[in-house]
Amino acid sequence: MVLTSSVKLLDVLALTIDLPQDNLWRGQVGTVVEILANGQAFEVEFSDRNGRTYESLGLTPEEFMILRFEPILPNPKSQLVTA
Repeated sequence: MVLTSSVKLLDVLALTIDLPQDNLWRGQVGTVVEILANGQAFEVEFSDRNGRTYESLGLTPEEFMILRFEPILPNPKSQLVTA
């Protein structure tokens, strides 16, 4: 599950589902180009190797995963503090 607050413009993502009606398949890579519905959905563009967009559609966070290129440090605010 993707936390919607962690999805930002220009994030690179991969589909986690097949969308045969759009000729898109699990694993295809796209880019977030717009945040929709107060961060509950995202406009994603899929482009070829030459940068030409071949599909653009709205997706919900359950349909993709963000690809990370750098290590992610744990968020100290999200860790439980024990006394």
